[in-house]
Amino acid sequence: MKKIAYFLSMLMLLTAIAPAAMAKDGSADKEPSPEEQARLEQLDERVQEIKDMDLRAMDKEERKEIRNELRDINKEAKALGGGVYISAGALIVILLLLILLT
Repeated sequence: MKKIAYFLSMLMLLTAIAPAAMAKDGSADKEPSPEEQARLEQLDERVQEIKDMDLRAMDKEERKEIRNELRDINKEAKALGGGVYISAGALIVILLLLILLT
């Protein structure tokens, strides 16, 4: 039984850290450079400007352009930000294994 629990815990550990290993050019391991940080702040300011807009006053085409711009900003922010993500299911399984093994 301990072998199975050990195997499952190692499997979940490797599953949890796989996104960091698969990140492009090790971007998950480093802090953003000052230029990247400045660009992230610019993107955040633009998102705040869009949130403050009255979208009901715009016509359909303008809203579509804003929506596309937000999608592009989101993609760029994800590319610049990096990070390690653990799914909720993997987190629950890891916690359960830790509780059961202690």
